[in-house]
Amino acid sequence: MNTLVALCAVGAEKILGNEIKLLGYKLAGNAPGRVFFTGDDDSLFRSNLCLRTADRVYLEMARYHAEDFDQLFDGVYSVAWQDFFKKDSKVTVDKVRTYKSVLNSEHAIQGIVQKAIYKKLGDVWQMSSLPESGEVSDIRIFITENEVQVCLDLSGLPLHKRGYRTDGGIAPLRETTASTMLQFMLWRRKTPFHDPFCGSGTLPIEACLYAHNVAPGFGRRFALEQLPIFNANRAHEIKCAEAEKIRTDVECRITGTDIDPTAIQRARTNAEHACVMAGRALQMIGSDARIERPDFDVADFKELHAPYETGLIICNPPYGERLGEEGQAKQLYRDMASLFTDFPQWEIGVITSNKHFQECFGHYATTLKDLKAGNLDTTFYMYNGTEKAKNHGDSQRKPVRHKSNSNRGKKEWR
Repeated sequence: MNTLVALCAVGAEKILGNEIKLLGYKLAGNAPGRVFFTGDDDSLFRSNLCLRTADRVYLEMARYHAEDFDQLFDGVYSVAWQDFFKKDSKVTVDKVRTYKSVLNSEHAIQGIVQKAIYKKLGDVWQMSSLPESGEVSDIRIFITENEVQVCLDLSGLPLHKRGYRTDGGIAPLRETTASTMLQFMLWRRKTPFHDPFCGSGTLPIEACLYAHNVAPGFGRRFALEQLPIFNANRAHEIKCAEAEKIRTDVECRITGTDIDPTAIQRARTNAEHACVMAGRALQMIGSDARIERPDFDVADFKELHAPYETGLIICNPPYGERLGEEGQAKQLYRDMASLFTDFPQWEIGVITSNKHFQECFGHYATTLKDLKAGNLDTTFYMYNGTEKAKNHGDSQRKPVRHKSNSNRGKKEWR
């Protein structure tokens, strides 16, 4: 049995944990931005292939107590590194994270860990130096209250890099964050979905892959595949098993609009790449079926009204850094209040790093969730249909003036 560590946005640990449980693996605890779980040998590949909200997956190589560099060195040296690397591998300690520990110099910890790994490999292979001419393998170290966790990267590129997006445009939303938002809103494929600020199409595309049960990792490779422990035949079997789960018989209403024609073209291209990726997965099991593409159209969100009685809007509107001016962002949020009247029975989710969003929007969220991905602190504001109606008339919650119920000038889309 293996112990693995999946990284995610801080605040998304429960969502990721639910995903891991649905794959059939046992949770073993969590920390901010990390979820620990145990799984069989298949889990090393399958978790990378299937997890939608994980940023990376690591294999735990050792866990032990250390309060000085000798203890740190000995613990790393005790690992059978020769089973995981080739003789020409280049091993790097890419990051160190410490919390309330005696050892807290990241640079010194990196040096000791790398020295211990190379010492072990050199002793086992009877080599005074290693060529380091092959593939790079990354090690990450977590030290929490003097407990050291030594982890081997199985993902390589971050898992939000699905492989279908050739151009993200300006400040694109991470695919893993988009999937987390869908899970927070408990979206189901039968519910119409729309993103009025779709940009490069990340939210509708992730919704499409989720609705059709397409594993997000079909379009890319993982660092695991260059390690001696990788079983290519078994990985192919796992891919075929996941391809069998793809649903091509479902009807979804997934749409996106944006005021920028270039963004819409980019979204259509990215969606086509994602759906072709799914088609290639289906070809592995002898199927020539295809999945339905999301619909994208050029439109200002102020021109839209709900084409269905109920549905879900999730969006990542431009904020200060992207618009260039804080004032522009605030005016945009004031204008976005039209979504409450133009989509009266729809649930709405908005993610932004702008702390003035609710004040400007004029409505206070039913639920909100802080998410930190990378260096960006964001908040996800969620409004359900019942609370929307109540909050809209609550004078203490700064309501906006109701617009006319007329849909004159509003744009229909399907």
